[in-house]
Amino acid sequence: MLTDSTRERDFPSLSGIAYLNTAAESIPPLAVHEALEEYWRDKSRGMKGRDGHFAAVEACREISAKMLGLMTDEVSFCSCSSEAYNLLASALNLGADDEVVVTDLDFPAGATPWMRAVVPPKSVLWKSVNGELNVEDLLPLLSAKTKLVQVSLVSFYNGHRIDWQPLQEAVRRLAPNALISVDITQAFGRVALACEGADIMISSTHKWTLGVHGGCVIGVPRRNAARLTTHAGGWYHLNNAFDADRFERAVTKDGAQSFSVGMPNFAALYALNAALRYVDGVGVEAISAHADPLVKELHDGLVLRGLQPMCPLRADRPTGIVSFMHERSAEIHATLEKAAVHVMHSAGRIRLAVHGYNKADDVRQALAALVV
Repeated sequence: MLTDSTRERDFPSLSGIAYLNTAAESIPPLAVHEALEEYWRDKSRGMKGRDGHFAAVEACREISAKMLGLMTDEVSFCSCSSEAYNLLASALNLGADDEVVVTDLDFPAGATPWMRAVVPPKSVLWKSVNGELNVEDLLPLLSAKTKLVQVSLVSFYNGHRIDWQPLQEAVRRLAPNALISVDITQAFGRVALACEGADIMISSTHKWTLGVHGGCVIGVPRRNAARLTTHAGGWYHLNNAFDADRFERAVTKDGAQSFSVGMPNFAALYALNAALRYVDGVGVEAISAHADPLVKELHDGLVLRGLQPMCPLRADRPTGIVSFMHERSAEIHATLEKAAVHVMHSAGRIRLAVHGYNKADDVRQALAALVV
């Protein structure tokens, strides 16, 4: 995707390392650094800087909507995916007779708000088999009581990419009262978002989008605006925040806009605006075309070394992540670090992630260091 010169120019901190840990933390391009400096300049102007702040929010909303395939009023921002899911729980306001389907490949942010409700709905666990979620196993879990099916388009845990169309068809047929919420954090900016018909999309901003911490993108199509309007207090998401009747009623903006309850994290949105425009300028399809073959090379190289990836690699469902478990994972991780190969290590699991800024040499450097 990048020539040696443009890679050195845009990502100078990648020099001398094989960075395969984007699924945890991305390396932002210098354009993001420049955007943060712009935020600082605007912030240094005090109240007058707010013109720049709010302009950056709207610019970020525009590029986010474009990349999500939504209209600008269908996109909003909050501080992180955990906040977004708790706000989603407030919008749904489920009770003890309702059911929420979650998966064992989901990040905790999407799976735990339902457990913490004052009156929690029943959480139903869709379990993976051999690292994959099979729609056949979902079917008996769905019913008229199902109000939400929460999935990740790409799993943070093992890189499994869900088979979207059969999932959507099953939910619409067997759980007519259910919404489908999809966490796109491990896909947004890396692979095409083939999740048409999702009722709400949620993504953190510091991974494949190449942004920084403190942001989250929420996409709610207009058809769901009334149903997915939060019940949170605040001010930024209110139509009458400073009107004469503000102590008598709170009039909330609908849908996605209701998730922005307080002052935006402007710094994160300056950064995300620059990051997404960088990614869009390259093109997600170009990123995938470049990086997907490297993922396959990495996957096949692990197999040749007797290391079993945690889920099959599906050519029709590209992903940026390959994971494996090993009893000597700490030792393997230390060896990789010594070879200047940066990966994620947690509880016996090694996770490697390939983005558009990676080179074939990064993958080969990692495989050469994997002496088991």
